[in-house]
Amino acid sequence: MTFDAIIKGGRWFDGTGAESAIRNLGVRDGRVVAVTIDDLDETGCPEVVDARGQWVLPGFVDIHTHYDIEVLDGPGLPESVRHGVTTLLLGSCSLSTVHVGGVDAGDLFGRVEAIPRKHVIRAVDQHKTWKSAEEYVGALESLPLGPNLAAFIGHSDMRTATMGLDRATRKQVRPTRREQARMESMLDEALDAGFVGMSAQQLLFDKIDGELCRSRTLPSTYAKSSEMRGLRSILRRRRRALQAGPDASHPHTILTQALGSIGLFGRPALRTSLLSAADIKAIPFVIHLMRPVAWVVNRLGADFRWQHLPVPFEVYADGIDLVIFEEFGSGAMALHLQEKLARDELMRDPAYRERFRKDYESKYGPRVWHRDFFDAEIVACPDASVVGKSFGQVGVERGGQHPVDAFLDLVLEHGTDIRWRTTISNHRPAVLKKLAADPGIQVGFSDAGAHLRNMSFYNFGLRLLKHVRDAEVAGKPFMTTEQAVHRLTGELASWYRIDAGTLRKGDRADIVVIDPARLDDELESYHESPVEQFGNLSRMVNRNDAAVPAVFVSGRRVVTDGVPTPLLGTERTGQFLRADRAGLPVAAAAAERSSEAIA
Repeated sequence: MTFDAIIKGGRWFDGTGAESAIRNLGVRDGRVVAVTIDDLDETGCPEVVDARGQWVLPGFVDIHTHYDIEVLDGPGLPESVRHGVTTLLLGSCSLSTVHVGGVDAGDLFGRVEAIPRKHVIRAVDQHKTWKSAEEYVGALESLPLGPNLAAFIGHSDMRTATMGLDRATRKQVRPTRREQARMESMLDEALDAGFVGMSAQQLLFDKIDGELCRSRTLPSTYAKSSEMRGLRSILRRRRRALQAGPDASHPHTILTQALGSIGLFGRPALRTSLLSAADIKAIPFVIHLMRPVAWVVNRLGADFRWQHLPVPFEVYADGIDLVIFEEFGSGAMALHLQEKLARDELMRDPAYRERFRKDYESKYGPRVWHRDFFDAEIVACPDASVVGKSFGQVGVERGGQHPVDAFLDLVLEHGTDIRWRTTISNHRPAVLKKLAADPGIQVGFSDAGAHLRNMSFYNFGLRLLKHVRDAEVAGKPFMTTEQAVHRLTGELASWYRIDAGTLRKGDRADIVVIDPARLDDELESYHESPVEQFGNLSRMVNRNDAAVPAVFVSGRRVVTDGVPTPLLGTERTGQFLRADRAGLPVAAAAAERSSEAIA
């Protein structure tokens, strides 16, 4: 027997949570064809990986990304693949590009996801050849995809395409019966094409870009219960997932979403994945309410999960350009203004500053940001004397200036050249351990492809494994490595009903090799890298190349020592994984389609 690749002597995890073992793996025609303790014949094998002392596991599944735009021009998606992600989901937070054109996509994605609007418009208009979900899948698979993709269809996408962006973002306007029927038809068509479900949004500080509807919330937030009822019934009947973001300013919407997942009187449960379980600094008690909600509703017959990022949620900002300012009035006022001169004039206005101080000092009610400029470190600035200090500390040194005034003065002086950071959630290690092991929580929420200057969680899977390994070494384990791998791979793929996440004989060879000795503090290191397709915008990235000696997709090596191989993004290794259907290795799938075309 000859092999296309052999991975020998590694500690093998199959993604099911079963006990790991030292094994040799043989790969042929994109599949794992041997898992054995015996030596494999290396004769003629072009790719032999010596994995002794290393871990061999299924590629990670990333359930929450916003790569919908980037994938069109950069289908290799190297920032995720280099960290071991071989399958990822598009279409989160009600946003997808299945039906909208370039301008509407720019308005929907630009401000919410901090992806430059002009590049969204260009990418969608340049690539859009599809008019249906099935054609969209075909268009993706015509690209040299690096990882495998699966997708939600976005409710804001469908609502905008059906009603027009202006009507879709007016409180008093509801879809006509024909428009409602059209959205339901769009959803059915997407599920027929293999989409894992639909994403919706109720969060009210996600704002639209552009001129026509600027600063209105996303179209999905305007949907009434009757509209959602029809869409949810389709998802329930077809046993597909609803990903949703509740309105944090109205906590009852969280309970409504959770209870809506329950199946009663023969009606199936609605698979619901809700954003997000986070240990928020501003309201630390709330996480202790979230976990019991999932436990209770699942005991009552729901299929409900929270999404969770298993690392501290650290964000960076250039000046005032950060989405957390959207959650209160004075912050949203500044972000509404596109022109720097107008924004600067606003920030100089004493009345505006008074309002900002009032918003800042209001510590009550649901919120994401802790609103503490003493907990906001300046990391870069033309004035070197303030680097390493907080805005609050700068205010103190300037004669007891209010932290808001210190912040606004520095932004006025330096604009986006002043860069700062803060951690808004997941700051308590003990709570993170409980969340990572909670069965009512899904590990994910990387937001990969969005907020390129604000956050970088592309390697969240590696960081969870480091957390687990460090606890084991310290003699205080909170879960086994096998359980952690399962949570990052097979558990997610099974719940979303896609063919991924396991590494057994006969499985597609989507493999990551990890050096556990290099799961160190370098995983948290900060670097920047230009994104060519977004005008060389500098993206925050992680760099710990030694932690990932190899990544394979469909049996082909796409990463070596953390660095993409020339194959990644130039030849197709990934595919669109359709819910409830097997995913053939890419070469085999291409041959099968060719045979069907000839027939």
